[in-house]
Amino acid sequence: MDYINQRVAQEAAKDPSAIVTGFITPLNLILLVITLYTTYLLYKPSPPAALPRDAPAVVFKTFTPRTLLPYNGLNGMPVYLAVRGRVFDVTSGRNFYGPGGPYENFAGRDASRGLAFHSFDEDMLTKDLDGPLDKLEGLGPEEMESLKGWEERFDSKYMVVGRLVAQADA
Repeated sequence: MDYINQRVAQEAAKDPSAIVTGFITPLNLILLVITLYTTYLLYKPSPPAALPRDAPAVVFKTFTPRTLLPYNGLNGMPVYLAVRGRVFDVTSGRNFYGPGGPYENFAGRDASRGLAFHSFDEDMLTKDLDGPLDKLEGLGPEEMESLKGWEERFDSKYMVVGRLVAQADA
């Protein structure tokens, strides 16, 4: 029992500053700095979103297959393609959809059937530019699911700039 009393007395007699310096270690200082920096990052105000200054304003338009055709990336034109009646501006993906890209045959066209079948064949594109739009008949559940996935991908990456209608509806 005397040992315990002696030990308590020794601890009580210690200098309080020695105890505090025990908490100030390099590791604790590093952890404190990391905590403060993380807190700062979480609560700092974010800068306002800036609109691109060099891009021309895009007006939502109604396209027919014939009026959509020039938007194929040639001659400095933007690259548009249609999926299930919605026209997407895919100019930022010009290396894929523009001239020389793997999907270039979809540029300026309705790409719905080709995307659904994962086919780049010219047979997948509408031949008669003045005829009715492709009603996507003959697509099975697997093709429709694939097309839906493509449409969601375009929706998340690219801006919708118009809708595609048949020549008679324009």
